Amino acid sequence: MLATSGRALVGASVLSADFGALRQDTASALRAGADFVHVDVMDGHLVPNLSMGPAVCAALRRHFPTVALDVHLMVSDPALFLEPFAKAGADSLTVHLEADGDIRKLIRRIHALGCRAAIAISPPTPSSKVLPYLDEADMVLVMSVHPGYSGQSFMPSALRKAAALRKHMDASQRLEVDGGVDASNARACRDAGFDTLVSASAIFGAADRAAVIRSMHGPAVARRGALSR
Repeated sequence: MLATSGRALVGASVLSADFGALRQDTASALRAGADFVHVDVMDGHLVPNLSMGPAVCAALRRHFPTVALDVHLMVSDPALFLEPFAKAGADSLTVHLEADGDIRKLIRRIHALGCRAAIAISPPTPSSKVLPYLDEADMVLVMSVHPGYSGQSFMPSALRKAAALRKHMDASQRLEVDGGVDASNARACRDAGFDTLVSASAIFGAADRAAVIRSMHGPAVARRGALSR
């Protein structure tokens, strides 16, 4: 049995950071208690928005060499981006089940590049679709908004997916939630089985970022696979 140690991890999604002061804003979130940095990559095809490329990831790695970078690939053809982001310093690479390509091959390629591999599902996708790939995934990301834009409202259907997935996952695998996560729903997320919470606007838009992150961390939980460097 794994010892009860640590807390839910909180990731600061730089999608809501001030891009004109990305280094300073990211440093502020980390000083406030964020455990890792989440990088949302969008191609304008899989989701209706464009965002960061490998150069942004590389800049974050250069300025924060010891911080885990969790790269979320919201792109139609993730195979094109795995190696560029791995070379840019990503620690975790997340691919969408709704994207093109063989998920199992993508997971194995991510591992071959030396990164942790995660599978993401958008709100319309049933949690059962992930089950055939759980034996090789390090983490599952459940989107609690329709991916594409920061600031959307949390969708409670993500909590039911968490409960369904957690019973099939072992103690080394992490279950992540992203989208509309804030102080008002963090406890419900943890209670449902999420041990990794990603937040963008709730952290970067807060006057007291440390208070928001403390509320998301919650009490000690069973130790799971690391998201550290």
